Amino acid sequence: MTPPRFRSVLALGLPSLIGALAPGAALASGIPSGEPIAPLDLTDTWFGITSLGLFVLAYLLVMSEEFLHLRKSKPVMVAAGIIWGLIGVAYALHGDTHSAGEAVRHNLLEYAELMLFLLAAMTYINTMEERDIFRALRGWLVSSGFSLRAVFWLTGLLAFCISPVADNLTTALVMGAVVMAVGAGQPRFVALSYINIVVAANAGGAFSPFGDITTLMVWQKGLVHFQEFFRLLIPSAVNWLVPAVCMAFAVPRGNPHASTERVEVKHGGFVVVGLFAITITLAVTGHNFLHLPPVLGMMTGLGLLKVYGYFLRRDELRRDELRREFADIGGPEEERSVVDGDRAFDIFSSMKRAEWDTLMFFYGVVMCVGGLGTIGYLAGLSHAMYTDLGPTTANILVGLLSAVVDNIPVMFAVLTMNPDMDVSQWLLVTLTAGVGGSLLSVGSAAGVALMGQARGVYTFFGHLRWSWAVALGYAASIWVHLLIN
Repeated sequence: MTPPRFRSVLALGLPSLIGALAPGAALASGIPSGEPIAPLDLTDTWFGITSLGLFVLAYLLVMSEEFLHLRKSKPVMVAAGIIWGLIGVAYALHGDTHSAGEAVRHNLLEYAELMLFLLAAMTYINTMEERDIFRALRGWLVSSGFSLRAVFWLTGLLAFCISPVADNLTTALVMGAVVMAVGAGQPRFVALSYINIVVAANAGGAFSPFGDITTLMVWQKGLVHFQEFFRLLIPSAVNWLVPAVCMAFAVPRGNPHASTERVEVKHGGFVVVGLFAITITLAVTGHNFLHLPPVLGMMTGLGLLKVYGYFLRRDELRRDELRREFADIGGPEEERSVVDGDRAFDIFSSMKRAEWDTLMFFYGVVMCVGGLGTIGYLAGLSHAMYTDLGPTTANILVGLLSAVVDNIPVMFAVLTMNPDMDVSQWLLVTLTAGVGGSLLSVGSAAGVALMGQARGVYTFFGHLRWSWAVALGYAASIWVHLLIN
């Protein structure tokens, strides 16, 4: 317990200390009452200016991750804590010890729903990867004997079709591995195919509530209904097809070296795919008909996967024991090697391999942007963009901004501003924020990951050489959306 003398020193000294740090603030007489007050405009105070500077500094560190090798979640998490600390001090100086805490809880609830949703989805994707679903798909493509141009179109089409369910990062890495296996010794083919995959994966994620974190945020906010996202299918397809057609003429002709790679899906792999479909159905029906948060259906589906994982693990342990007995009595050498290398399925291994840096980065971004909104910056930005420029121009600029800045903070800022827009405009900003990152190789997680996968072959400037074609697709998709929606 705190000694009585120390408590009295704190009671007398803390207000004086805070007053010294912020001499312009008006303190209530004696100890603050703690009653909630009207929201404060802190944009012109040192609290607001310092918070804005911290966020800019943190995001510069995020953008420098490739050079500093500092994980992107670290600076924004620290910045979030300091920003909310400054907000808490500012409100306490005005005698309000409740409003800042309530604002924090509001932002935490939004983050918790999205984080648990993403954790369930990532666990399913990692489990499908562990069961060799994606390796089997890659093996089929590599061994099918398609021409280089056919592989260019097939990997783009599959990226467009898979990313609405799986995240664009996983989709891009799987298709990128196919291209690397097929196009060994063909750097031009690899570079063009990688650009095509990035554009296709980002475009495919834009018309599905599950395809990208930004679309998920819009859906969970209730601004666009599940079925309404599919109005973006044609604009998204145009966004991919326009640059793909432009690049296809530059893809070299010929056939790759034949391969006999075959990968069998592990036991239970297709059951996991079926459970994932059931999980998505639970999330959608629960949200549409029972008006429950989608995260409830996703976590229920994760529970089903864990229950199935229990039986899958028991079955593998039993078969492993049979193999060991067979090896002990002099079975073939290959059976012994299977015994030594076989590991029983563990659902928590899939959960460990979730993209925790991304989830923690998401926490930092939500809390930082939420803090800047509480300070009052987003209200002014919303007026400048959506009132002065108009929603269409503003939403197009959001997409261009997402090519430089990650689309997560951009979209969360728009959602926090909550401008008065109809469904067509919310779909437009969903489209632009989703596909705008394709303009640059560093504009999306898919592009950054593929630059690491094909270092020196798929590069920033190599992508930039075809940015004009990607920009044509960006403009065409917006025009098509405004025309048909």
